[in-house]
Parts: sequence; structure tokens; C-alpha cells
Amino acid sequence: MKEKIIIDTDPGVDDALALIMLEKTDLFDIRAVTTVAGNSTIQNVTNNAAYILELAESKAPLFSDAAKPLKKKLFTAKSHGKKGLDGIKNIKHVPLTGDAPERIVEIIKKYPNQITIVAIGPLTNIATAFLLDPEIPKLIKKLIIMGGGIDIGNVTKSAEFNFFVDPEATRVVFESNVPKVLITLNVCYKTPVVVEDFEKLKDSKLYDPILSMIRPYKKGLEKYEGNEMRGIVLYDVLAAYYLVNPGAFCILKANMNITKEGQVKLTVDNADYNTEIVQDVVKEDFIKDFFDWLGC
Repeated sequence: MKEKIIIDTDPGVDDALALIMLEKTDLFDIRAVTTVAGNSTIQNVTNNAAYILELAESKAPLFSDAAKPLKKKLFTAKSHGKKGLDGIKNIKHVPLTGDAPERIVEIIKKYPNQITIVAIGPLTNIATAFLLDPEIPKLIKKLIIMGGGIDIGNVTKSAEFNFFVDPEATRVVFESNVPKVLITLNVCYKTPVVVEDFEKLKDSKLYDPILSMIRPYKKGLEKYEGNEMRGIVLYDVLAAYYLVNPGAFCILKANMNITKEGQVKLTVDNADYNTEIVQDVVKEDFIKDFFDWLGC
């Protein structure tokens, strides 16, 4: 039986690749894709999500909400371009449903302790769902999060984008009792790829659209996140890969707190922890599996 999942996302190039990979593995029953403003506005990221689902031949339902963070003004990413997938032209406009948190609550209640949520954008939708129904966290099987950095950041020197966009939502989620796995910047920076790697997809119908996304994304990363990366960082893909192959990861159990700026404060205490933090991954397995699935 396929594992039931919800993907909460703000596409974005790495989000797009994560969505495609999870669909192409054919391992998951995607009960919903929910969009949140982050890499771009809620309209842009919802348009992008609809485009990616069609590209991946997915039948997953799409719900939108979280046009802005819980308290802050929306801060969008520069590395993905103005609309999130600027390498793709003529993406269709789709209507917004405005009910993503309610749908999350509905699905979790329908399948208690069976749903894993892959959260690869700001945590606004997840936090709103928790605030709507405080019983929801204990009914979630697991929450896999891409966010945060231990003593590093990609917006400020110590704050990662997803947590920085909505630190209030991040605190709501991390103060809950939901089982959490966190993929931070630290491990993402260990697994960059280069444009030439995508030549492995040259016989796939995904080759042209993926290359159209990747090329401007690479330039955006170099311009806005520094040249030291030496490649394309697939942040959200790594979070999706944890769901597929958790055995490829090394985990640290720790207690985490989030500051008002979205910074991560860590206390290592295996007897009393609220998060499993990914420390390392077998890079060779990740890259091989990623391109194998995209090329299938």
C-alpha cells in the first residue's frame, strides 16, 4: 500500500523538482498538494504548482492559501525569479481555493496517524491548521520539514528563507508535539549538482522543461546566495528524498527553539528531544536516485 502524503509547497525550482520526483517514484498516494506564499506570491506559486502537476502527470488535488505570513509582511525569494519558475513561459493562471489549512485538517482527520506531511515552504499553512484544530498535531504520522540552518543562513547570516518568511508559524509548529524531521541548510549544502548532471535526462520528455528551470535558477543562486556553492542546491528535493530513502541519512535527536527572526537554537538531549535533525546523507545515493526517477 502506498504511503499517504500531503506536500505543502511554494514552487520554486527545487520545489518543482521535489514534486516531480515524489510523483515519479510511484511510491506515494499524494492526498493533496497545498500552496503557500514564499518563493513568490500565492497566485504565482499556485500557478506553478498546477503546471508541475500537469508536467508530472499527477492527479493530486491542489489547494491554496496562506497569501501572507501569520504576522509579517511577505518576503519573497530572489533566486527563483519574480514568478518562481521564470524559465518557463506562458504558465496558466489557475483559481485560488483559499482553503489549504482546512483541507489539511480534513485529510488528517480522515486518515489519523496515516499522513506524512512534506513541508518545503514557509510553515504558514501547517501552523494555521494546528491553530484551527489543536488536536491535529498528534494525528499526523510525521512532518518532514526543509528549513533552518545551524549557525548559517541564506537570507541573513543565521536565518534560512522558509523560517525567516514566517518565524511565528515556525514556532507554532516546533512547539507542537508532532513528530518532526528537519532537513537544514547544513546538509543541503553537502549535495549540490551541476547543470551538466541534467544531461542524464536528455532522453526524457522532462529534459527541456527542467533545463529551462535550472539555468536561471543557477544564475539566481550565484547572484543572491554566493558563488561558494559551486553548483545547484536542491534544498526541497533533499527533504522529499528523506521520505523515499530515510536509511541514506544520519540523524541527530535534539531540542529546537526558533527565535523571532527565524534562527534555530539547538540543545542536544537525546532523552528529551522534539526534532530529528538530518546531519548527513549519502550524496552518491541521493544524486543517483534523483536522476533515475526523473528519467523514468
